[in-house]
Amino acid sequence: MEKTVKKQLSPEEKAILKADELEAKIAAEAERGVSEMDVADGETPLDKNVRLMSPARMVLRRFFRSKLSITGLVIIIALFLFSWLGPVICNWSGYWGEIETDRTGSYIYEYQEIETEDGSFYQIIESYDEVNALARPSGSHLLGTDKTGKDIFVRLMYGGRISLSISIIAVFLVTIIGIVLGGLAGYFGGWVDNVVMRLCDILMCVPTMPLLLIIGTILDGANNGQGVDAQYRIYLLMTFITIFSWGGTARLVRGQILFLREQEYMVAAEAMGYSTARKLFKHLVPNILPQLIVSMTLSLGSMILYEASLSYLGMGVRAPYAAWGTMINIVSEDVNILKNYFNVWGPPGICIILAVLGFNFLGDGLRDALDPKMRR
Repeated sequence: MEKTVKKQLSPEEKAILKADELEAKIAAEAERGVSEMDVADGETPLDKNVRLMSPARMVLRRFFRSKLSITGLVIIIALFLFSWLGPVICNWSGYWGEIETDRTGSYIYEYQEIETEDGSFYQIIESYDEVNALARPSGSHLLGTDKTGKDIFVRLMYGGRISLSISIIAVFLVTIIGIVLGGLAGYFGGWVDNVVMRLCDILMCVPTMPLLLIIGTILDGANNGQGVDAQYRIYLLMTFITIFSWGGTARLVRGQILFLREQEYMVAAEAMGYSTARKLFKHLVPNILPQLIVSMTLSLGSMILYEASLSYLGMGVRAPYAAWGTMINIVSEDVNILKNYFNVWGPPGICIILAVLGFNFLGDGLRDALDPKMRR
């Protein structure tokens, strides 16, 4: 008969055996997709198929849970497709062009009030115009025509290109200038900070709209009284908007840099001898990108209104080219159009409202999604 001998293990041997068992358990659990940290801490996961989310995935999940964010994204995508893909389809199908005039002719009826001894009555004066101006919506013109006989629907597409392009490019330029100057002011401080901040103060004190009107008058009188070419006014408009708008972004970046430059990782970067450009643009700027993205998105709505106001006041794109603000400007020239032809000025106004709402909804959604305090 065999005799079973039980050996008494020493504390050292028990510790080694326990470590071996724990290591084997960790390896087995790792194969099933459970993190080693949970096993080492003695925690049993509720669901072995659970995976940790990356920060980017968490942001996207919170963003797409918001109905306002989805609404804003759909509106912006629809406007971009309408403005950039729509003219391509119209050109391919042989529809009207942006500066093409309908010369099929139309009858114009004018009403004139005549006072007599027996009372007053209205006289109808009929005249014929070779240009099909102020035509009502029809199969030939989906939204009718304007005073010059150009198709409103097509000009709405090209006007969207101008308005959205100016706003987006201007916001990107404002952000780049704000990052560079605000980053330098916040990182170096001293006289650099004083110079940049005083420039911001000056720009914020300048009455921007009256000054732009003065510049517009100067541009109209340039080139021996012929004015600046209508194709180049868009670039001048974008430049002026950028010059007067970068101060707010620079202040935002400066404030964030002043806070972040005292953090531990920046002290470590300083100890490792990194260059100023590397510390500024590789370690500091990426940490303020969430705030900048939200600021850019919210600024786009304001920039579209800014561009529309300038175009309405005659500072923007000129005929025969179209912008949403320029298309609304016609109501200031003819009150009759304001009263009786909603199809002429209503659609560009609706597009401006949709663009502003879309960018604001998008900015609000990004702000909530990028907020680290949001847990749902």
